[in-house]
Amino acid sequence: MTAVHPSATDQVDVVLIGGGIMSATLGTLLQQLEPSWSIRLYERLDDVALESSNPWNNAGTGHAALCELNYTPERRDGSIDVSKAVTINEQFEVSREYWHHLLAQGALTSTDFLQRTPHMTFVRGERNVDFLRRRFEALTAHPLFKDMEFSADRSQIAQWAPLLVEGRDDAEPVAATRNAAGTDVDFGALTHQLVASMVERGADVRLRHEVRGIRRTKDGRWRLKVKDRTWNAVERTHTVSARFVFVGAGGGALPLLQSAGIPEIRGFGGFPISGEFLRTSNPELVARHQAKVYGKADVGAPPMSVPHLDTRVVDGESYLMFGPYAGFSPKYLKKGKYLGLITSLRAHNLTSMLGAGLKNMDLTQYLVGELVARPETKFRTLQAFFPQAQPKDWERITAGQRVQVIKRDKDGKGVLEFGTEVVAAADGSIAGLLGASPGASTAVSAMVELLGRCFPAKAEAWRPRLAQMMPSLDGVPADTGSLTGESHADAHGLVLDAEAYEADARA
Repeated sequence: MTAVHPSATDQVDVVLIGGGIMSATLGTLLQQLEPSWSIRLYERLDDVALESSNPWNNAGTGHAALCELNYTPERRDGSIDVSKAVTINEQFEVSREYWHHLLAQGALTSTDFLQRTPHMTFVRGERNVDFLRRRFEALTAHPLFKDMEFSADRSQIAQWAPLLVEGRDDAEPVAATRNAAGTDVDFGALTHQLVASMVERGADVRLRHEVRGIRRTKDGRWRLKVKDRTWNAVERTHTVSARFVFVGAGGGALPLLQSAGIPEIRGFGGFPISGEFLRTSNPELVARHQAKVYGKADVGAPPMSVPHLDTRVVDGESYLMFGPYAGFSPKYLKKGKYLGLITSLRAHNLTSMLGAGLKNMDLTQYLVGELVARPETKFRTLQAFFPQAQPKDWERITAGQRVQVIKRDKDGKGVLEFGTEVVAAADGSIAGLLGASPGASTAVSAMVELLGRCFPAKAEAWRPRLAQMMPSLDGVPADTGSLTGESHADAHGLVLDAEAYEADARA
């Protein structure tokens, strides 16, 4: 992508920091709600979507709680809590509705970023089989999950995903659930389309520009110090003044919000976790596994380390990816500085960080174990999923950095969070997003929430327009089926007849 050259003015209405899916989503929303507002996006790297939104830096799962066990915890009485799963499923449907709207409006030019990919959960052992059956019963009692299937029959599982059962000990109890309406999402391709649409509608996108500091001015605006990282820059640094700032810089959001000095960021810290995946493009293997299959995390493992064997479609090519294998790096960004963790420490978040560390010693032990594990030990984790996997077919790739949120609980003690969280100034003039999974999948819901918190005076005027774009915000779910081109009758279904949609779009 070619960056738009800046205009002479250094004053804009909105500055978006970071060229990922969050900034791209917020930018397109604001352009539709307030087309007269000037928007400038700063990205420190050579292109957008090179950090967490890059398809090889994330699992590409359209998180709808169809396969992820950590969204359905078991209560002490043995019942299954599905409340978080329902919320995440609804949030992903909002994303789908918005993408469907953008496609109809021409802001998205193709659906190549979205592939229909069944979502499965696979478990081993009698206890886990029993848990999965109870989870299935709890979920299918809700209309959002009524199409989920369950089986403890190896022949049925072999029809769904043969690599899971071939070569497995017949005496080992296994079970799986499957939902055919799952998706694989290339968030990098989606981000590129959204940013291109923003540029076409007048946004100023500056690549290779790094925001180094944010300060409040007496008139209530925000002054940002920006470094021009291009090789032929006329001026290495400049400042820009903005009425509203969004920090969508992934792991880089925390230090930038700290530099702004807003009291709402006090007590927040971040724990960086890196990782690796195994990947294969072997056409025989890829052809025989068409699903995203999630398993059960090891004791002490963070939710983002749940093992999964996934179909991935990137730039039109199909792969299988397995992981993640957790690691540690003090960086807050994959292409960031090694002092990221150290420089984020403040007097106000030190107790939060220490408290969260003491409460999560099992996580520390897990990370140490992963770091010292031998390659053959790690490969056996894949073979627990795919018994006949051979090392010669797989290559190792480095995943993106994730920064888990650490904050104070109601008692003032530090806790480690595994979701995403919007942090905004009291007057709504600056906000940022912290955290990781489900992240990109729920970007639209997160940005709609941000709009409500940061622009309360606009809420009434914007509501009809937002409901038109995303009907489920008013409790009327739209049929978003044209995104994958299959037939499905349910109002929450994922698919419509593609030809009928195209005819409607042309009309």
